[in-house]
Amino acid sequence: MWHEVAQRLDAPATALSIGQQQRLCLAHGLAVEPDIILGDEPTSALDPLSSQHIEHKLLELKERYTTVIVTHTLRQAKRIADYVIFMYLGEIVEDGPAAELFNHPQQERTRQYLAGVF
Repeated sequence: MWHEVAQRLDAPATALSIGQQQRLCLAHGLAVEPDIILGDEPTSALDPLSSQHIEHKLLELKERYTTVIVTHTLRQAKRIADYVIFMYLGEIVEDGPAAELFNHPQQERTRQYLAGVF
């Protein structure tokens, strides 16, 4: 990101694109060396390229940090999750390793969600 903003360091953060702002927020959070990174819809309202940048960085960071992501985007969860908790109307329906839950769900509501029923 440095090469994108190095010439505009005096400009307000609001002059950045939404994707750049999101990456700046992630960098800001990392500056305090957290134990856990929590991303609540970290790619919401981002274009596909900006989303890809954030997802790539989250994949890198999970080697060093515990990372918890909340997403409503099933494809995103499939791309980046190691462990999944599926919730419906505030209730935990099913949880487990991502590959197991996505490929062999145990609960009917999980199967319906994965099939696109709701």
